[in-house]
Amino acid sequence: MAVRSAEAKWSGTLQEGKGNVKLESGAFEGAYSFSSRFEEGTGTNPEELLGAAHAACYSMALNAALGRADFTPEYVKTTAKVHMVKTDAGLTITKIDLITEAKIPDIDDATFQEHAEGAKTGCIISRALSAVEMSLEATLV
Repeated sequence: MAVRSAEAKWSGTLQEGKGNVKLESGAFEGAYSFSSRFEEGTGTNPEELLGAAHAACYSMALNAALGRADFTPEYVKTTAKVHMVKTDAGLTITKIDLITEAKIPDIDDATFQEHAEGAKTGCIISRALSAVEMSLEATLV
């Protein structure tokens, strides 16, 4: 199967330094800093990028599951909220909230919820992050 890569470079001290992250595909390149990670500064951060990857993976997994069940979604939109808190072990990602909405013709909510929950545990990124608590809020529109 495929091997995907991204790179990050950090220059300077932790608090005054700066970094740049880029994807091998060239689809994204952006700056990150102490401020963008631990405060409200401009730029991205690893947790935001992890959330983007998880939201994208989950949306695709749900779409695929629905397709296998002969449903054709008009769209699946997901937000992943990555919670990073200070614990005794240090800063830790303690929870990821997946919030998804989908527009799918001819499906009832119970069937949708079943597929949404299955995609949460079946998504590749969810499986990679299985040590982290995950919640799901799935809405059919």
